[in-house]
Amino acid sequence: MASSASAAAKPVAGVEVSIPGSDKLDWISLTVPSSSPPSPAPPSSDTVGSRDLAGCHVIKDDPQSYIVWRFHKNIPNALELFDVSPNKEFPSTGLRLVFKDALYPFAFLYKNEVKSGSSTIYSLITVTVSGFAYLCNIHSPSSYSPGSTFPVNDTLEISVRNDAHLGEITAVTATPGCLLIGRQDGSISCYQLGKIDPTSPGFSYELCDDAVIGRILRNFVSRVRGAGPVKDIVISDLHGRKLVFSIHEDNALRVWDLSNRLRLLSLNLTPYQPQGAKLSRLCVGSIDMDKDLIHIAILYHGASDRNGIIVYSFDLNTEEKMLFSHEPSAFDVPLGEGKAIDIKMSSSKLWILKQVGSISYELIDLDCDTESSSAYKLQEETVGEQLFQDSDDADLIWISDALCSFLKDDALNFLSSIFLRRLIQPGVYQSLALRETFLDYKKFLSESQFQSLSLTGIRKEIVGIIEREGANKNPNLSVYNWKKFCSQFFQHWRENNLPYGLLLDSNSGAFGLIRKGSLSLFRHLESAEQLAFGSSESVVSHLSDTSIEPQVLVEVLACIKSISHHLGWVGHTFYHESLISSIVSSEDIISQLVKFLEAGFGPASPASLVTIFGSDAYLAKRQSAHKNQRKFMVEILLSLHNLLSSATSWGGALLVVERYLQCLRPQKLNARNIELKTGYGLNYSVMVQVMSQVARKMFESAFNVHLFLAYLVNISGQVSLTQADVAKIKLHLFPLVEEILLQWALVLYAGATPTTRPPLEDFSSQLSSLQIGDADKFSLRKRLGSIYFTQACLLDFPSLDGGRDSLSSSILNLTDLIDLTRKFISSILWGEDSECTSSIFSGLITHLTPILVCHGQYEAAENLLGIVDTYSRNKRASQREHCGDSEWCARLHLRGFCLLMLANTELDTVLKDQKTHESIRCFFRAASGQEAPQTLQNFSSETGFHHSGEGESVAVWRVHYYQWAMHLFEQYSISEGACRFALAALEQVDAIAEDEISEPMSTVRGRLWANVFKCSLDLKRYGDAYSAIISNPDQDNKFICLRRFVIVLCEIGATKILCDGEIPFVGLVNRVEKELFSKAERADLSSKPNLYKVLYAFEAQRNNWRKAAAFMYRYSVRLKKELDLQMGESRYSNSHISSALQDRLHALSSAINALQLVDHAHAWLDVSPNEASTRVSPLKKPRNGCAENYISDLKPEQQGTQYCVDLDALEKEIVITSAQYMLSLRDSKFKLSGSQTLSNFVDVLIHENLHEAAFTVILKFWKGSAMKRELESAFVSMAQNCCPGTTRKESSRPNVRSALLLLSAEDRMGDSMEDSPVAIQFKGSGQWEALEHHLENYRKLHPRLPVVVAETLLHTDPYIELPLWLVHIFKGGRNAKSWGMTGQESDAATLFRLYINYGRYTEATNLLLEYLESYAMSRPGDVINRKRMSAVWFPYTAVQQLWCDLEEMQSAGHSVEQCSQLKKLLSQSLAAHLKQIKLDSEDVLSSRP
Repeated sequence: MASSASAAAKPVAGVEVSIPGSDKLDWISLTVPSSSPPSPAPPSSDTVGSRDLAGCHVIKDDPQSYIVWRFHKNIPNALELFDVSPNKEFPSTGLRLVFKDALYPFAFLYKNEVKSGSSTIYSLITVTVSGFAYLCNIHSPSSYSPGSTFPVNDTLEISVRNDAHLGEITAVTATPGCLLIGRQDGSISCYQLGKIDPTSPGFSYELCDDAVIGRILRNFVSRVRGAGPVKDIVISDLHGRKLVFSIHEDNALRVWDLSNRLRLLSLNLTPYQPQGAKLSRLCVGSIDMDKDLIHIAILYHGASDRNGIIVYSFDLNTEEKMLFSHEPSAFDVPLGEGKAIDIKMSSSKLWILKQVGSISYELIDLDCDTESSSAYKLQEETVGEQLFQDSDDADLIWISDALCSFLKDDALNFLSSIFLRRLIQPGVYQSLALRETFLDYKKFLSESQFQSLSLTGIRKEIVGIIEREGANKNPNLSVYNWKKFCSQFFQHWRENNLPYGLLLDSNSGAFGLIRKGSLSLFRHLESAEQLAFGSSESVVSHLSDTSIEPQVLVEVLACIKSISHHLGWVGHTFYHESLISSIVSSEDIISQLVKFLEAGFGPASPASLVTIFGSDAYLAKRQSAHKNQRKFMVEILLSLHNLLSSATSWGGALLVVERYLQCLRPQKLNARNIELKTGYGLNYSVMVQVMSQVARKMFESAFNVHLFLAYLVNISGQVSLTQADVAKIKLHLFPLVEEILLQWALVLYAGATPTTRPPLEDFSSQLSSLQIGDADKFSLRKRLGSIYFTQACLLDFPSLDGGRDSLSSSILNLTDLIDLTRKFISSILWGEDSECTSSIFSGLITHLTPILVCHGQYEAAENLLGIVDTYSRNKRASQREHCGDSEWCARLHLRGFCLLMLANTELDTVLKDQKTHESIRCFFRAASGQEAPQTLQNFSSETGFHHSGEGESVAVWRVHYYQWAMHLFEQYSISEGACRFALAALEQVDAIAEDEISEPMSTVRGRLWANVFKCSLDLKRYGDAYSAIISNPDQDNKFICLRRFVIVLCEIGATKILCDGEIPFVGLVNRVEKELFSKAERADLSSKPNLYKVLYAFEAQRNNWRKAAAFMYRYSVRLKKELDLQMGESRYSNSHISSALQDRLHALSSAINALQLVDHAHAWLDVSPNEASTRVSPLKKPRNGCAENYISDLKPEQQGTQYCVDLDALEKEIVITSAQYMLSLRDSKFKLSGSQTLSNFVDVLIHENLHEAAFTVILKFWKGSAMKRELESAFVSMAQNCCPGTTRKESSRPNVRSALLLLSAEDRMGDSMEDSPVAIQFKGSGQWEALEHHLENYRKLHPRLPVVVAETLLHTDPYIELPLWLVHIFKGGRNAKSWGMTGQESDAATLFRLYINYGRYTEATNLLLEYLESYAMSRPGDVINRKRMSAVWFPYTAVQQLWCDLEEMQSAGHSVEQCSQLKKLLSQSLAAHLKQIKLDSEDVLSSRP
C-alpha cells in the first residue's frame, strides 16, 4: 500500500463559482400524509439529524435535469427539493416536504417513465427512522399551493420494520424500482418499491450467500450472522449490471449482483487499513474503460481522531466468472485534522470535502492514478478577499489613509463606491445575509419591504447605516465602519452557506458544491491564474520561453508577491475604482502607493486613528507597521538582488516581465472559430461568473506587475537600473500593462455590474427594434434590474467546439467552463470580426456597447465608453496606438447618446446639466470625423440615426446629423442641446449650394430658425427667441413664431418682456397688437396677466397714448357688460362686484390719464355699441350723441349708430362707476338692476346715504333747470329719510322702487331691526345732520331748496316740528331784518304760508307775532329805515287766510278754545301793528317838504 503526500500546501486546481440566483429560493411547504401511528423516539441519535446533508441526482434526459435535495439537522423531518436545468434560469421556488417522523439522511430521485406523460414526474424514495418508506410522485412546484397537503394519490407508504429480529436500519440506498436497507445484523433487505405492488409475492427479499438456505433458516431458526452491521451501501452500474457494494463494521467489503441476487465479492479489508480503523463511508468510482479498472474509496475513522481515506483499485475481468480481483492495490490518504463532509469519485478522481475548523472548509482533488493531490479555492476565501476579511483593520486603514489623503472632499464617496461595488455583485451578495446584517444595525425591514428594494434602494440603505455610524466624519472612520459592516455581512454569509455536499455529473464531468443556501460549480484555472495562486515549476516552464531561464520568472513573481503581500488587497481595489469612476486618476493612485511602499505608514490624520483604536493600541499598531515596513524593505531588496543575479541584467529581467505580461493579456481568438448565439440559462450565467473571476484575477496580477515596475523606477538608483531600462519601462512596459489593466477592467465591469431596469416607455421603444417575441420581452424585462443579471448576460454567448450543444443539454464541466469563457472574453473585446480589427476596443464599441444601448443600459454603456475615452485622451501621442477615425466617431456617438438618455432621467439639476453638456460635446466631436457618415449609420437601430450620407457632401450629412440630434434633444425636452444643434445646422446650411438639397433653402432655414426660437423660448432666452423670429426668412414661420412668442409670454406671466422696450419689434408692432388684442378679447377678465393692461403698457412704452386709452376703455366696457350680468344674480357677492367695479375705476382712470397726454384736438375715442373692437384712429370725429346715456348704460332716451367718447364722457363714466363702487361697498339689502335711469340711480344713492356721490352725479350730468329739478328730488328723498317713524309717501318718480331689488330674506329680517328706538335715533340724527350739511352747501345753487325740504317734511309728517336750523334759514339767520318778513326765495313769508297750507296754525301765528313784535321793537337806528317807502312788508293775504282758516275750524267745532286764543292774539297784534303803520305813514307824509 502506497501513501500519498502529506497535507502540505497543495497547488490550486480550480475555483468555486457560485450560480447566480441560487440563494433566492422561495419554499412551498407540503405536508406528506401518513397512516402510520406515532413512533417512539429514534433509537440512535447518530443517524438522525446529526449532520446537515445534501445530494444531487442527475436525470438523464434531453436536456438533463439535476434534482438537488437537502437535509437540515435543525428540521430532521423535512426534505428540500429543487430542480435545476442547464437551459433554464435557476428556479425561484422549491418544495419542502414535511414528514410525520424524522427522516433517515437519505433521498433518492428518478424520473417516473410510467406516469410522466406530457408533464415530467419525478419519484422520491425516502425512509423515516421509525421504519416507514415513502414513494412520492412529484410534479412541478407550480402545481402545489403553499401550506397544503401532498396529494394522497401520489404517495405510497410501506413499513420496513416488520422483521424486528433483523435489527434497526443502519444504511439505506436505492435505485429505480428498488429500495435497499442495511441492518444491524448485517443483512440487506430489498423492496421493489414502485415496481411491484407491496401486497404481491416477491415484493421484498434479502441479499445473502444462498437464497434457499436463507429462507429455510429464516423459517426454522434464528438468523445466522454472516457479517457485521452494515455501515454503508452503494449501488453502481457496471456494463448494465446493477452492483451493490456494502461495507460492514467487521471491515468486510461485499459486492452483490442485484439482478440475480448473487454475491460477487467478499473481501476482508483489515490488512489494507491502519490499526484500529473503523469503516464509515463508501464511494465507488466509475469504470475506467481503457484500463478495466474501478476505484473504491472508503472513509475510515482511526485512533486518536486520525481520519483518512483508503483508495482501492480493482482490476476487472468481464469475461471470467470472477469479476473482481481479490488482490486490489490501495493507498492511504490521510485527512489530518477535521472531518470529511462528503466524498465523490469519478473514474480516476476523488474529491474530498472536509471541515478543518469550526467555519473553515477544504476541498481536495486526488488523482487515483498518480496519487497527486490539489486543492480548490472555495467561496469562503474568495468572498473574504473581496470584503477585505483577510487583512487587519489597521493595515487596511493605514493604506486607505495614505491613498485618501489627496482626495479631500471626494474621499467618502470614493470609499463608499469601492465597498458598495464589492458588496453588491454576483458571487458575494446574498439577500438573507444582508437582511440579517441590517438587523444587527437595528434596521428593521419586513420581508416584503426588503424584497421590494431596488438596487438603488439597497445602496441607499447600506450607505444610510454607515452614515449613522458616523462614517461621514472622516475617511479613516469610514473605512473602519465599512470594514465592520462587511465583517458582519461575511459572518452571516458563512452561516447561511455552510457546505452540505458535493455534486458530480459523471457523464458531463460537471462538478459542484451544494451549500445550505446556494449552489455552485467548480472550474479549472487559466495557466496565468495558476501563477497568481502560487508559483509552480511546471507552469513556469510552460509559460517561459526556451531562451529564458524559468528561475528568472520565479524571482520576478517573488518580488511581485512581496509587494502585493505588503499592500494586501487594497492597492488594486483603489486602482480599479479609479479606472471605473472619474473621481481620481489611476496615475495618482500608483504614485501614492509607491510613496507608501517607500516611506511606509505616515498618518495624515492621527487624531482619527486614535479615536478608532485608542491611544495605546494606536501606538502598538504604529510600531508594528514600522516594523513590517523595515522587514519589507529588506525582503524586497533581497528579492531584487536575487532577480538581478538570476537574469544577469535588468534588460533580461524586463524581458521576462514583458513575456509574463503577454501571458496576462486577454487572448485574441480567431472569430471564425467562435459561433455566437443568444441564450440565457444556468450555463450562461455561470459563464459570466467565471469571466468575472478570471478578469478580476488577471487584473490583480497585471496590477501587481504595474506596481512592481513603478516601484522599480522609483528606486532605480538603489538597484542600479540604467536610464535605458527606465525609459523602456516608461515608454513600453507601462503602456502595455495599462492597456492590459484597462482590458480586464472593462471585462470585469461587464461581468460584475448588474443591469438596471430602464423606464417602461424607453424600454418599450428600444425593444421595438429587436426581433424577439412577446414572451422573450417579458422575460427580459423581468430579469433586468436583478443583481444576478449583469451586463454581460445581455450578450451573445459562444458555443463549444465540434458542434456540441452542452450549453443547453447538461451543466458545463470544469474544462468547458474555462474554454468557453476564453472565447466569451475574446468576443467582448474584439467582437465578431477580430481578424479585421487592430484596436483593443473594437469589440467593445461595435459589439458590447450597442447591445447595452439596445437594452436600455445607458449608464453601463456610458461608463465603458467613458473609461475608454479617458484612457485614449490621457495617452501620450508617442504611445497612442493607431486608431481609426471610424472607431473614434462611433465611440463618441454612442457615448453622447447614452449621456443624453441618462440626463433625461437624472433628478439632480447639476448632474443633469453636466451630462447634457458632455453629450452635446460628444455629438459635435463625433460629427467632426471624416469617416463619420460611413460609421454612424451602423448604429441606426441603437440610436435612431438612419441617414447614410452616400453621394452627399460632408456639410449636407452634418445638416442631417445635427437635425437628428436636435430632434433627439427635443424629444426629451432638453432645449439647450436642441438649440445648439439647430444653430450648428444653420451654419452648415450656409455652406451648402442650392442644388445640393431637394428643399428650398428658405424652407430649411425657416424650419431651423423656428426650432431655435422654440428652444430659446423654452430656455427663457427671450432676446434670442426674438432674434430667431426676425432672422427667419420664411414669413409664415416668422409670424407663427411671433404669435407663439406672444402667447407663451402671456401664459407664463412674462409680459414685462413685451412692454419694457428691450425688444423693439421692428415692423411687427401691429401684429403684436393684433395678437394681444385678439387674445384679450377671448380671455377671461379674471385671468392673469390682464392683457388689456399689457396692451396699455405696450402702447405707453411707445408713447401711443391714444391707443393705450382705447384699450383700457375697451377693458372697462367689457367689465361693464359682465357687471350687468352679475348684478342680477344672487350668487355673486358684494365683494366680487366691488372688486370688478374697482378694476373698472382703474381702467377708466388709466384711459383718462392717457387721453390727457394727447393733443386736445385728438383727445377722443371712437366706439360703437354694436362692435366688439375699439377704433382708435377714425378719419373724422363722429358726433357725440347722448354719449352720457350710452356710457353710463342707463336707458338712453335715444341711441345713435356711432358715438364719440371724449374726456368729458370718460369723466362722467368714472363718476357713475365710482358711485356704483361705493354703493357696492355698503352692506346694503339693495342691488342695482341691469337697467335704470340716472334719476332712479340717484335715489338709490340717497337711500344708501351716499349723498356726496349722488350730488356729484347730479352736478356732472345735469345743468340749469334740470339740475335744480334733480336737486329738489334729491332733497325730497333726504327729507323723507329724516322721518323714519312715519309712513313714507310714494316718490314723485315713477320707477324708483322698481329699480331696487331686495337681496334676501335675511336682509329683510335685518331690516325689521332698524325700527328699534336706538336705531331710529342714530339714523335720524345722522340723516338730519346730512340734510343740514348738504342743504347749506347746495341752496346757493338753488335758493328754493329749503322750501322744498320744509314742504317735504311737513307733507311727510303732519306733526313734525321743523328743525331750528331750517327755520333759521327761512328767517335769514344772522342777516335777519326787523322791518318785515321779506327776503330771498326762502324767506319767513314763505315759511308762514307753508305753516298755513299744512294746518300749522299755531306755528304760523307764532311766526307772525314774532315778526310783528320785532317790527314794533326796532332799535332807534332802524326807525328811519323802517319809515322808508315800501320798507316793510308782511303777507297780509296769508294773514287773512290764516284768520279765515281759524274761523272755519272754530265754526266746525275743532279746537274752538285754541282757535279763539289764536284769533285774540292775532287781533291784538294786528291792531297794534296797523296802528304803528299808520303812525309811520303819517310821519312820512309830514316829513315831506
